[in-house]
Amino acid sequence: MDINKIVKAVKEAKEKSKKRNFVQSIDLAVTLNLDTTKPENRLNDEIVLPYGRGKPIKIGVIGEGELAHQAKSLADIVITKKELEELAKDKRKAKEIAKAYDFFIAQADLMPLIGRYLGIILGPRGKMPKPVPPTADIKPIIERLRKTVRVRTKDKPVFHVPVGTEKMKEEEVAKNIEAIFNYLERKLERGLSDVKSAYISTTMGKSVKLEV
Repeated sequence: MDINKIVKAVKEAKEKSKKRNFVQSIDLAVTLNLDTTKPENRLNDEIVLPYGRGKPIKIGVIGEGELAHQAKSLADIVITKKELEELAKDKRKAKEIAKAYDFFIAQADLMPLIGRYLGIILGPRGKMPKPVPPTADIKPIIERLRKTVRVRTKDKPVFHVPVGTEKMKEEEVAKNIEAIFNYLERKLERGLSDVKSAYISTTMGKSVKLEV
C-alpha cells in the first residue's frame, strides 16, 4: 500500500473527529472476501505495531518464585498459584481480570492448572497465557506485548483493531496500519485481493475509507 495515502487518510480521520475530553483511539476496520463460517478461514494472530498503540497495554503474569519476583516490576498484575486457585472459586473476579488485562504470560508448568481453572474464561477471549520457562527473562516478552495487537475474526469476515491514538503523528499511525496490511498480504491466500474494504476512524469520529 502507498504509505502517503495512508497518512492522508489518517489526517482526514483526525480532521473529521470532534475534540473530546479524552484521548481517542484510532481504529482500523477491515472486511475480508473470505467465508469465515469455515474455521480454517478465520484469523487469530498477534501483530507488533512499530509505534505501539499509544495507550497502556495491561499485562498479567501467572507464576511463582523468580518469575513472580521479576514480574513485580514489569507486569501490571502478578497472580500466584495460590491466587490462581482462589480465582477458580470466584468466577466473577476471574472475568473482571480477563477483561481488564490485554495479555497474559504464565509459568509453563502452571498451564495445566490455568487450563482447568481459567480456560473457559480466557480461551473464548483469545487470552490464554503464553507459557514461558520459570527462569525466562520476561522483560523483552513484556516489552513486545506492550506494542502488540490481536487480529481476530470469528464467524463474520471482519475485524477491528486499534492502530494508535489521535495524539500520535500521522506517519506513526500510518506505519502501524502498514504493518497490519503487510501481515494480511503474507497471511491471506490471495494477499490484499482478499481484502474487501478497510476504514479508519477515531473512537467517536466518522470513518474514512482506505484504498487497498
